[in-house]
Amino acid sequence: MKNSLSSLSDLASAFGRAPVNLDNASPVSDESLVYSTDSGRISQTKEKSVTPSDGFARVRRETKGRKGKGVVVISGLGLDNKALKELAKKLKKTCGTGGSVVDETIEVQGDKRDVIQQVLEKAGFKVKFTGG
Repeated sequence: MKNSLSSLSDLASAFGRAPVNLDNASPVSDESLVYSTDSGRISQTKEKSVTPSDGFARVRRETKGRKGKGVVVISGLGLDNKALKELAKKLKKTCGTGGSVVDETIEVQGDKRDVIQQVLEKAGFKVKFTGG
């Protein structure tokens, strides 16, 4: 028998019991936790998945819900959020207009479909005009 017990497994073997192995490889997931006294309300982690592209960037003009002002909506790019924002920034600078990224689409103010088509084709996308 050892004179000094350096771990809990040594102590357990001294009393004739098998040491308990705790598996730290699979941490306990507490997805149902709603509130904690440590940090308050717990928000669940949401994983965003990018819809894959079919190879075509769809460009359409919309005026619905914008009080008659037209925007060009570009969808079907299949890019993550960061790359989508960079492409939107490049499109807005080239067109000289404003715009935004909404969900997985880019909205550029005004009717600059031909300029947008050139920029998207240089970026390696096939462009398909949809709508009117």
